[in-house]
Amino acid sequence: MKQDSSRHFIGRLFAHLTWIILLGLFYLMFQDRLLQQNDPNHALKMSESNQTVVLQRNRQGHYVAPGTINGQPVRFLLDTGATDISVPGALANRLRLTPGKTSYASTANGTIKVYGTRLDSVALGGLSLANVSAHINPHMQGDTVLLGMSFLQQIELTQRGDTLTLKR
Repeated sequence: MKQDSSRHFIGRLFAHLTWIILLGLFYLMFQDRLLQQNDPNHALKMSESNQTVVLQRNRQGHYVAPGTINGQPVRFLLDTGATDISVPGALANRLRLTPGKTSYASTANGTIKVYGTRLDSVALGGLSLANVSAHINPHMQGDTVLLGMSFLQQIELTQRGDTLTLKR
């Protein structure tokens, strides 16, 4: 009798472990798919030689991509409606950016106080610019940097369908 209950217990244990492993595999499979939909450019190559970057629009219709500010990795959201690059306050502290002159910016949520700064370098893929105007926005949440026109105006932009090509 004891041996039958032990076998039954081991059989149930293996059945549960099989389901846990299957669910884990499904999670891993769909996690990559969700990442690809929300951040299709997450594996963007940081090449110095290539002066062209091709971005895919994400599921929300935005162009997001990894890049660097002063050699430190950041995540950019391209924003042609932003005059300058806008760095969230907490991220600016981690990047050790120096806040400069106070100014005001108009946003969808009203007018806010921001602090001017200069970025030694800004890179997106193989595109790199030096001494770029930006502002520190203490009101922005998260770690996503708005890549505004202070960078984008120096780059040729071509949009076709869900693809944006940036060329120096």
